[in-house]
Amino acid sequence: MDPAQVRAHGNVTNALIHLYRAEVGKMTAYRQRLDITTNWSVVTTTGLASFALGNPANSHVTFLFAMFLNYYFLRLEARRFRTYDVARQRVRMMEQHFYPDMLELGGDGAWHQALLAELARPRSGMGRYHALGWRLNRNYLWLYAAVLLAWLAKLDLGLPAGAPSVWALVDAAAIGRLSGAAVMTVVGSFYAALVGLGLWAAWHFPLEEG
Repeated sequence: MDPAQVRAHGNVTNALIHLYRAEVGKMTAYRQRLDITTNWSVVTTTGLASFALGNPANSHVTFLFAMFLNYYFLRLEARRFRTYDVARQRVRMMEQHFYPDMLELGGDGAWHQALLAELARPRSGMGRYHALGWRLNRNYLWLYAAVLLAWLAKLDLGLPAGAPSVWALVDAAAIGRLSGAAVMTVVGSFYAALVGLGLWAAWHFPLEEG
C-alpha cells in the first residue's frame, strides 16, 4: 500500500470513527427524549387522577381526557423511537462490520455500500404502527391500565351507597346526552385496539432494544 492509499485509508477510518461516535450520541439523546416523553405521560396522568379523585364534584371525564393525552404522548414517543432506530441500525452495522474489518476478523467488505445507501436515504426499519405497538408494550399499556382502573374507581365512588350493579356503573359513565353504554363501548373498543396493536407489533417486530 503506497503512502497515498495509507492516507486515504486513515481518512476513511477517522471518518467512520467520528460517524460512530455521532450516531452513539444521537442514540443516547433520543433515548433520553423517550424517557422524557414517558415522564410527561406519567406526571400528567398522576396530576389528572389526583384532580379527579380529590373532589367528588370533579367529573370522571378527566380520565377520558387523560386517555387522550396519553395517546398524544404515545404517538410522539413512537416518532422519536423511529428516529432512535435509524441511529441504532447504523451503530449496529458498524459494530458488525467495521470493527471486524479493522481487527481482520473477516468482516463483510461490501458493507460500506449499505451504509452509504442508509446515509443517503435514512429510514427506520420499523413502520409507524410497529413503533406504536412497541412503545405500548414497553410502557403505555401499563399506564392505560392504571387510568382505566382509576376511571372505574371514580365511577364507583360516585354511585349511591349500597351494592351497585354493573348496569349502574355503566349508567354512571354517561356524558351529557351520550349514554353510559356508548361511552363504555367506545372506551372498550379503544382499549381492545391498543392491546391488539401491542400484540401485533410484538409478533411481527420482536425488536431487542439495547
